[in-house]
Amino acid sequence: MSAPNESPAVTVARAHVDAWSNHDYVTARTGLAPDVHVTAITTMPFPPPTDLTGADDYMTGLIQFAQAVVPGSAQIIASTGDARNALIMLTVEADFGAGKVTLPGSRLYLLDDDSKIKSEHVVFYAAR
Repeated sequence: MSAPNESPAVTVARAHVDAWSNHDYVTARTGLAPDVHVTAITTMPFPPPTDLTGADDYMTGLIQFAQAVVPGSAQIIASTGDARNALIMLTVEADFGAGKVTLPGSRLYLLDDDSKIKSEHVVFYAAR
């Protein structure tokens, strides 16, 4: 998933996506600041909006979501960023029990001074 000449924040964000989308939750957690804040919204009726703070709550929510993601299905469509900010547009395939769907989405990241994810904002929908 790595690309040459990507910014430091994009490198961190891509590694994080690669970890959780392949169910490597230990690695996913190592990229988080202790006080990480995540929001997630969708145009779909389910799931409800997410607004969590702290690595433990973040990981609980991430695992709950990512368990349905088909390992290896993450496809980065575009990415841009600088030393502290990254924006990733991607798709993953998931199966929440009613058959596989594609989830197009964007993830906006802010890194702290230790290059850990301090903030993540997720926007997505389910495409059939």
